[in-house]
Amino acid sequence: MRHHRLVVVFALCLTAALHRPVASAQPPVDLIFDTDIGNDVDDVLALGMIHALQSRGECNLLAVTISKDCPLAASYTDAVNTFYGRGDTPIGIVQNGVTPDPGTFLPLVARKKNGQPLYPYDLEGEQAEDAVTLLRRVLASRPDSSVVIAQVGFSTNLARLLDSPADDLSPLSGRDLVAKKVRLLSVMAGAFEPINGNRHLEYNVVQDIPAAKRLAAEWPTEILYSGFEIGLAIPYPARSIQEDYRWHPHHILSESSIAYMPPPHNRPTWDLTSVLAVVRPSHSYFGTSEPGTVTVEDDGGTRFEAAADGRHRYLTVDAEQIARSTEAFVNLCSEPVAADAPASTQPPADQRRGQRQPHRWPRLSRRSGSHRSRQPAGQAFRVFYAAGRECDLPRH
Repeated sequence: MRHHRLVVVFALCLTAALHRPVASAQPPVDLIFDTDIGNDVDDVLALGMIHALQSRGECNLLAVTISKDCPLAASYTDAVNTFYGRGDTPIGIVQNGVTPDPGTFLPLVARKKNGQPLYPYDLEGEQAEDAVTLLRRVLASRPDSSVVIAQVGFSTNLARLLDSPADDLSPLSGRDLVAKKVRLLSVMAGAFEPINGNRHLEYNVVQDIPAAKRLAAEWPTEILYSGFEIGLAIPYPARSIQEDYRWHPHHILSESSIAYMPPPHNRPTWDLTSVLAVVRPSHSYFGTSEPGTVTVEDDGGTRFEAAADGRHRYLTVDAEQIARSTEAFVNLCSEPVAADAPASTQPPADQRRGQRQPHRWPRLSRRSGSHRSRQPAGQAFRVFYAAGRECDLPRH
């Protein structure tokens, strides 16, 4: 009997340990997230994933800057950060930008239950700091070559940052400040494989072509591009949206996904790829091209030319990496909020009891010839593209 009890206690302790966020052995990545949140829901999933990674000690979210010119986007972003217990995260927003419409899920911040907001926030969009000013403030405060920026929207904010003059925040010009403080820029933009056999003009580029051209031509650090084909090849499972967030009665990620486009549909993970690739570079979720130079053409197309001294690369992905990254996306995005988060982010105790764990999505076999890790990215893309083609793709 005593032996049986010890086994039970050990099993319970092991279960608790397995489901507790695990701190990374590497120092956390200092991350700025530049997003057009509100135009597509992959930005929201990416932001939720960042918070999960921060809870695991893998990154430190320094600020969120918004390239969508809609004040409600700032309030919504504050609500997401507050949901994860980090309502003090600095938020800046573009001035005189593009896509001012609120879309389908930003208005969720107005929802109430029993007279109380479902998603509390305290930042009114009109009060948000100018994005370029916030970028300068944050960069000036950080150690040299320490900051990683993930830009998953338009290039407006970062192109304007390059143009910014010296000021009270820093004696450096914007370009010099970036060169001194930024280690790497990860960009979800462009397309580096044909889509359905055709050259693809990607949404994030097309919405502000002059800014995208300047970013590619003048940004002084290395840039890692995640092209349209990467996120399209890795759809986020609709089953996860429907089942894995039930630990909270009104999870802001799943509610936003449903408001954007009700399931069942598997939404591409464009913006998540740009984040995961730079926060977990040693996990080999993606491959990369040889170095070279990306050029943004006048119509918004993107062209890559290999060059040994080039500062640009783009992501590639094979079938095994698709399975592994999908599993990571599902488990990180749906991970329950850390136990030490403020009470406002936690569901009632009776609703937390017996909360289910996210699915462990099966990995593809290493033995099958069609799923070998050495399979060219183009082949893997063609295998998985059919699922993406069946869903509406209004954003990209």
